[in-house]
Amino acid sequence: MKAIRIHTPGGVEALSFDDIEVPKPSKGQILVQNKAAGLNFIDTYHRSGLYPLPPLPTIGVEGAGVVVEVGEDVNDFAVGDRVAYITRPPCGSYASFTTATAANAIRLPDSIPFEQGASILLQGMTAVSLATLAVPVKQGDVVLVHAAAGGTGRIIAAVSRHLGATVIGTVSTEEKAAVAREAGCHHVLLYTKQNVAEEVMKITHGKGATVSFDGVGKDTFQVSLDALGKNGTLVSFGNASGKVPPVDIFVLVPKHLKLMRTSLFGFISTAEEFKALSSRTLELVTSGVVKLEIFKTFPLDQVAEAHKTLEGRLSTGKIVILP
Repeated sequence: MKAIRIHTPGGVEALSFDDIEVPKPSKGQILVQNKAAGLNFIDTYHRSGLYPLPPLPTIGVEGAGVVVEVGEDVNDFAVGDRVAYITRPPCGSYASFTTATAANAIRLPDSIPFEQGASILLQGMTAVSLATLAVPVKQGDVVLVHAAAGGTGRIIAAVSRHLGATVIGTVSTEEKAAVAREAGCHHVLLYTKQNVAEEVMKITHGKGATVSFDGVGKDTFQVSLDALGKNGTLVSFGNASGKVPPVDIFVLVPKHLKLMRTSLFGFISTAEEFKALSSRTLELVTSGVVKLEIFKTFPLDQVAEAHKTLEGRLSTGKIVILP
């Protein structure tokens, strides 16, 4: 089968299009013939070595397809089931087939195409976990969302608005501003032209944001702190612009701020947690609260171009790889 593996971490040139054997499902696993794989920023961290992996990993952390074999002790899935799943390298989703842990998979309704199925779990559950578990958003809150036109940012905006918050999004262009408004942002700021912290204070009449959801990292960390109001919370969940440098904890003192660095996998460390969060996320999708927008699809042998598109911040919505 075909798979994208990393022989030596680095830039897009590290993405190797290899022929490897089809894996066999172990106990508790299912073998999925992939129809689509979601592209996420964590894939670029795995490729670059920011997040180290075992030797020769197949990368990609979410996918959708059809079950073609089930391992021992798998009772919830059968051959022929349409599924979406999350996984961790070295057995990633950038491949013709993937062995996925059954406890980290869901049945995909016939109404949801595979391309959208590969867009639900990682970004969807990340967004829902941020707005309901990391900082439970409620009526009256002011939520600042960076990269609000991106895959995860759009969903955070939609969920936060659904929960009753006033949502302020940041984007780089007028085109992306329109996308962010459609996603659910009440206010959209162009960080390339406006002082985000000052504008947030104007919108909130000096009170500042209740929470800042920041997946950008290094470039927006200080902006997030400056835009928060008293007792506000900065939730850092990504490094799109680079890793946040070491922080002097005393910067939190003047406004009694709280700082959290989250990971989706910390919220789904048990089968019960995965089931609860994935069910909630799927419910928000099927009810129309969350709309899954596919920006572009790339065949597996063009995954380097897909990574360039994501890292160049050229996308609005989800990029999907077609194995």
